Amino acid sequence: MGELTEKIKGNANELSGNTKQAVAEMTDNERLEREGERQERKGEAQQFVGEVEGKLGNDI
Repeated sequence: MGELTEKIKGNANELSGNTKQAVAEMTDNERLEREGERQERKGEAQQFVGEVEGKLGNDI
């Protein structure tokens, strides 16, 4: 994909994950909290991939 695309997707997933976690805490919903944590981690991984692609010049 591309460095910028991966970073944008990563930011969106982190934001969504954090939002889910906040709602889960307010509603005491453990399932939603776990889902939010997974989505946040996915976003962090996507951002990392974007950084690696940027350093390698998208040659991967």
